[in-house]
Amino acid sequence: MQSLSHLPAAALTSHVSADQFQVLTVEVHQVAERVEALGQFVMKTRRTLKGHGNKVLCMDWCKDKRRIVSSSQDGKVIVWDSFTTNKEHAVTMPCTWVMACAYAPSGCAIACGGLDNKCSVYPLTFDKNENMAAKKKSVAMHTNYLSACSFTNSDMQILTASGDGTCALWDVESGQLLQSFHGHGADVLCLDLAPSETGNTFVSGGCDKKAMVWDMRSGQCVQAFETHESDINSVRYYPSGDAFASGSDDATCRLYDLRADREVAIYSKESIIFGASSVDFSLSGRLLFAGYNDYTINVWDVLKGSRVSILFGHENRVSTLRVSPDGTAFCSGSWDHTLRVWA
Repeated sequence: MQSLSHLPAAALTSHVSADQFQVLTVEVHQVAERVEALGQFVMKTRRTLKGHGNKVLCMDWCKDKRRIVSSSQDGKVIVWDSFTTNKEHAVTMPCTWVMACAYAPSGCAIACGGLDNKCSVYPLTFDKNENMAAKKKSVAMHTNYLSACSFTNSDMQILTASGDGTCALWDVESGQLLQSFHGHGADVLCLDLAPSETGNTFVSGGCDKKAMVWDMRSGQCVQAFETHESDINSVRYYPSGDAFASGSDDATCRLYDLRADREVAIYSKESIIFGASSVDFSLSGRLLFAGYNDYTINVWDVLKGSRVSILFGHENRVSTLRVSPDGTAFCSGSWDHTLRVWA
């Protein structure tokens, strides 16, 4: 620091900003040059879940790493055992296009909604003959379709995103609106909660091409990123919580570093011309799985920025994709009416 002590404040500031600029304009793949490339790896379809009568629109894993909930354009919400492929529960919603579904952290309830503009919570019991619809609880009400929902770290609160351009936090028991999040200029299509237990932030993406990070307590947008050229269909936090990925109709996936406050990687190829509908990270954060509208799933090396695999199997566009809680498999849902478990 001695050499800088004689500089006036203004010169010092510009000196520091020049250094910062050098650090902040580095792309991930430049930093990762010395990192060893990933070898060949093989993932195959291990299970196919059949039972929906129309496009599968959303799915979520139970924390037990075994059960899956999925929702479809046919108005059905199904709970599956991914090991045996058996259906454990099925609910018929009052509307078609059930675009959102989520498993409660306890595994004892599911939430879902879509064109009914509502988010409904159904408790799950082991009694196969029980009428689930009778125990349905309407929690959230939006003024347009429900596009995404997620329980927070407990069964007691649920976060929703909607075509009305807002996100909202609700109390499950009373159905009371706890906080609303205004800032998107068009339909909000996706959201993801920060992974930390205390995580009081979440990220959302939408038709305004923006990804926004929100403080759940204040309702304020704390960061916004606008580098995509079309709708953002999916957002997912990096496992450490310091970054997030997005998938868009502009046929790219992107990585945003929250501490550097900018985009640090783009995952794209000239041959990929169809939109990315859904993204998720491997448990280590080294791989990014992305489902596309050309029926494929591309697997990206997050650090190198290169594609390491293409997975074929679905016969229509891949609409939803989630890595299992223990990272040993992932599940994809498609407009071909099926879900596939890959490992």
